[in-house]
Amino acid sequence: MAARVLAQVLVAGATVVFRAATQAWAQALVNAQKSGVASEAAQAGASAAKKAGQMALQEAHMILGVDANAPWGEVVKRFKHLFDVNEKHGSFYLQSKVYRAKETIEEEYKRLGLYSAEEEQQVQQQQQAEQQQQQDKQ
Repeated sequence: MAARVLAQVLVAGATVVFRAATQAWAQALVNAQKSGVASEAAQAGASAAKKAGQMALQEAHMILGVDANAPWGEVVKRFKHLFDVNEKHGSFYLQSKVYRAKETIEEEYKRLGLYSAEEEQQVQQQQQAEQQQQQDKQ
């Protein structure tokens, strides 16, 4: 009997504490929105999450196997080769790493003014021509 009473008291006490905590949290959110702290915290969290998800430039160069001073056409050529190989025989994880590496290098080249969409198109046309020649041979 005493154990039952003790359990009921504990449950009732926990319920009161839980309700008080949720009300305090709700009031804290209202106060944060009024003072503008919530938007600052959200912006800080978003920028931290973006930085945490980005690949390091050095890692991107290692994944694609290109030098830091490689021309954009060489980067695209290595990307296409590795992406296609992993599409046919590799894993989705490796393929996504290759894609993220290209994205990271592309952002850096754009920032430095070295990015050339025309050069990328030329490399793609050249590779399509090579694939066509291989298909004609077969």
